[in-house]
Amino acid sequence: MIKITFPDGSVREYNEGVTGLQIAESISSRLAQDVLACGVNGETIDLSRPINEDANFVLYKWEDEQGKHAFWHTSAHLLAEALQELYPGIQFGIGPAIENGFYYDVDPGEAIIKEADLPAIEAKMAELAAKKEALVRQSIAKEDALKKFGERGETYKCELISELEDGHITTYTQGAFTDLCRGPHLTSTAPIKAIKLLSVAGAYWRGQEDRKQMTRIYGITFPKKKMLDEYLVMLEEAKKRDHRKIGKEMDLFMFTDMVGKGLPMWLPKGTALRIRLQDFLRRIQARYDYQEVMCPPIGNKNLYITSGHYAKYGKDSFQPIHTPKKGKSIS
Repeated sequence: MIKITFPDGSVREYNEGVTGLQIAESISSRLAQDVLACGVNGETIDLSRPINEDANFVLYKWEDEQGKHAFWHTSAHLLAEALQELYPGIQFGIGPAIENGFYYDVDPGEAIIKEADLPAIEAKMAELAAKKEALVRQSIAKEDALKKFGERGETYKCELISELEDGHITTYTQGAFTDLCRGPHLTSTAPIKAIKLLSVAGAYWRGQEDRKQMTRIYGITFPKKKMLDEYLVMLEEAKKRDHRKIGKEMDLFMFTDMVGKGLPMWLPKGTALRIRLQDFLRRIQARYDYQEVMCPPIGNKNLYITSGHYAKYGKDSFQPIHTPKKGKSIS
């Protein structure tokens, strides 16, 4: 027997090998229907994973960040499964859960995936989710993983596997789709009831401009259609208040590719507004004896490692500056 300690400090004993789902069922059948993942000694894991030692234990539902993460991580795999059926030969990069939803980077080969294709992909995802496919976790040796994905021509996955430490690697399978993944995931696709693919974008493989440009598909899912409807209304309201839209309408600032994406050119009205705001802030800060300092606009990579930003955004946002070879210029 093992001792399971709950967040309120209460302790129950269970047979060794009990799963998070079985623990939830022992408390309430209703609870077992709502939980999406569980925490064991601080690690978020699948509800189907066996627990073999005494543990501090917590159950995660939709309201919890960990529950949403597992939900959207599984949704990314569901997207990949749908793409595999619709685009034979497609190759997969990475497909993580993000703050709101998920994305998957794929290489569709000769095919081109456009915004107009998203409804058909959504329909295939809904069809697969309705099958309530179980997600099966498997631990395999690195050599076997390389062989498995190599035989399928998954060059991007093989690159990722080759960089992992020796030992056993985990995969997750639902239906005919198998992905390299650490998890955690839902026990099945059944809870995914509402699906919306939001956009298609380009993304260089591993954030490196000299690598293949992948097709990135963003999406979001919910356990209830009402939740999706409310989210889409919120998105529309946010668009009305988008600073890029308002700034253009009010002649505050403009953008041009000659300067760079995301770098505003302040127009006279916007400049006047910005100066007034800066003056206001300076008066407030002076009132409370704050003093101003000025820092350089760029910094050493180690600065962003220390701040924690590099771990989250390093591949995309903190690319090193490369000096061109003699006789060439930076474009």
